[in-house]
Amino acid sequence: MLITINQPDDPRIAPFMNVRDRDLNDGHGGRFVAEGESVLNVLMAQRRYQVEALLVAENRVETVEALAPADDLPVYVAAQQVMDAIVGFPIHRGLLGVGWRGNLPTASALLASAPPLVVGLVGIANHDNMGGIFRNAAAFGAGALLLDDTCCDPFYRKALRVSVGGVLKVPFARAGSAEAMIATLTAAGYRPLGLTPRGTLRLDQVPRDGRSALILGTEGPGLPTAVLDVLTGVRIDMAGGFDSLNVATTSGIALYELSRR
Repeated sequence: MLITINQPDDPRIAPFMNVRDRDLNDGHGGRFVAEGESVLNVLMAQRRYQVEALLVAENRVETVEALAPADDLPVYVAAQQVMDAIVGFPIHRGLLGVGWRGNLPTASALLASAPPLVVGLVGIANHDNMGGIFRNAAAFGAGALLLDDTCCDPFYRKALRVSVGGVLKVPFARAGSAEAMIATLTAAGYRPLGLTPRGTLRLDQVPRDGRSALILGTEGPGLPTAVLDVLTGVRIDMAGGFDSLNVATTSGIALYELSRR
């Protein structure tokens, strides 16, 4: 349903007005903003999350029509200048969607279907890294992601954009503390594998039997010692004693190797 918007203060596009992630989280009942064609394509195709409305620049209408939105979904169309005034900053991609988070599943519910490979995140506070990890998880078929209480919000607009929609594709759950997450994974029959330069196993030496949970910590400090003590430590050997990889890059290497099994 195409609706032309000529004024940035039109009350019908209130959910898009000066969108800021903190406002969406705190004051608008669990909304999130999806930006760009790739992210919107995943949002519309997966149907995992309810879509409230789309806001598009006049020159992107054909792109939106190709996404086949439902007949009753409002698609607001505005000139680029009007759209920028609505949102509060230039939208170079000319495509925005507002969706509802809904209630996240519990960690136990996600693991009940026994996906063979899952990812656990501890202290991932950078939204670029969060988005990159979700992108890799989607690319290599991870069945779920579990986040500890200290991880940042995957629905943050930048994390969503960097993930190219992976956040909307791979189911995830909050799992309490890192220790509680490990306990949940172990109880569900997973072998927790902690990525660390001090790992006793090389990545290619990980046993091929059973279900694996790849546990990743924040850059710099990595996984806390107390967490590493209850995991199987796994390392990625590097040239010349160099032991530093971006955590999102690390996730891609490890998920590729583990998914081949």
